Amino acid sequence: MSKKLFKSTAVVGGFTLISRVLGFVRDVVIAHTFGAGAATDAFFVAFKIPNFLRRLFAEGAFSQAFTPILSEYKTKRNHQEIKTLVNNVAGHLGGILLMVTIVSMLAAPLLVFIFAPGFYNDPAKFNLTVSMLQITFPYLFFIALTAFAGAILNTYGKFAVPALTPVLLNLCFIVGALSFASYFQPPIMVLVWAVFIAGIVQLGFQLPFLARLNLLPKPRFKKDAGVKRVYKLMIPALFGVSVSQINLLVDTLMASFLISGSVSWLYYSDRLMEFPIGIFGIALATVMLPDLSKSVARGDMSKYNNTLDWALRWVFLIGVPSMLGLMLLASPMLTTLFYSGQFTENDVIMTARSLMTYSVGLLGFVLIKVLASGFFARQDTRTPVKIAVIAMAVNMILNLALIVPLAHAGLALATSIAALLNAALLYRGLRKQEVYTPQTGWLALFIRISLAGIAMIAILWWGSGSLSSWIDMTILERVLQLFILIIAGMLVYIVTLFAVGFRLQHVKLI
Repeated sequence: MSKKLFKSTAVVGGFTLISRVLGFVRDVVIAHTFGAGAATDAFFVAFKIPNFLRRLFAEGAFSQAFTPILSEYKTKRNHQEIKTLVNNVAGHLGGILLMVTIVSMLAAPLLVFIFAPGFYNDPAKFNLTVSMLQITFPYLFFIALTAFAGAILNTYGKFAVPALTPVLLNLCFIVGALSFASYFQPPIMVLVWAVFIAGIVQLGFQLPFLARLNLLPKPRFKKDAGVKRVYKLMIPALFGVSVSQINLLVDTLMASFLISGSVSWLYYSDRLMEFPIGIFGIALATVMLPDLSKSVARGDMSKYNNTLDWALRWVFLIGVPSMLGLMLLASPMLTTLFYSGQFTENDVIMTARSLMTYSVGLLGFVLIKVLASGFFARQDTRTPVKIAVIAMAVNMILNLALIVPLAHAGLALATSIAALLNAALLYRGLRKQEVYTPQTGWLALFIRISLAGIAMIAILWWGSGSLSSWIDMTILERVLQLFILIIAGMLVYIVTLFAVGFRLQHVKLI
């Protein structure tokens, strides 16, 4: 079972890595093709609104509520009952999404005013954004149904298909911008239609795989017991996801009062933080949730405990070197990826500050994904919400306390501390509910990881050099030097880890 979970996590993480790399390529292509101006501002807002709601509903509350119920049905019910649940949930979800999409397209001017009130003083920009939003908003309908299909496939162990699906969005952007921009007026409208087409393509890509499972939905609008349970779990989960989104909005709002560039510095540092969080944290949580849910459905809490313990060991084993790497190689990575005539040396310095303070909370961000799955698998969505509210309040207080002495880096540090608190409270909650007990060997594992981390710090500190030396390098020299440093850091960490007694059986699922 350990090999199966590890393989599934590696598959999801690998495809997520491809998607994140293509996301960087997408950003470069868009910047090169369309630059920065009123039209690009309009597009980013028109894309942000359905994307914001996607994170709120599709990838957040719905998946957290639906997956445990479906896992229970898969464990305890026959296939016909599972099909009935899928059909009824598809009918309710599709109906709500269709209604929201139609109303939002009609109310596009109001939505643009709410999300970008500054555009109202520029009628041309405002009207362009409204026109764009009316084309991009149906993306929410398609991508939410895609998340629904992905939840089914994940529950049945078909992790590769949902993990690969986001790659299609980035490909639509890249192909559209490079090949068809000249056919549109203004040219950036190609990105708007790329969003619309990507929604259809992503959903269409998953449907044949649902058909193979004989679970291709035939939407029904019957509100049976299964649908009611999904609604019951989804409401608190929706609030919990809203809390994290509110945190992001507050951070952006506060950063807008700082010197010009602060929002961008936070954005670029967050993009690098997404790599380890997405590649490992989200991948691990995606694979774990169905497995934990099945253990709960079978009443096998011993396997539930062992699976959670196994995941937490891997979080520290991979999270610690990731955190150290981001801290020590912040300036080299930012110089290699972004430094140019427009992204100055000062931008590298300022972004590095927020990246390093974000890195403080890396373990917290990943632990939240894993520990929260321990609650969702038991259909407890209320406890993580209560904890998230506490963390949000602490985050806002720390924002006010740290923004003056540390500026934008203070906002990043506040977010990191709040994430660590969130993770600690989730851990305490699992222990208090007596559903998780750490297995033997944790102290030895911490000591070995610490010693390997110290060795990694030494080699990266010695090899990273000064920022001015990186500025003076050519792009090829930077890429080569950064690659060598990353490989050297990984090798030193792994070799030291095994030299001080670590063995793979120490992170084996019992």
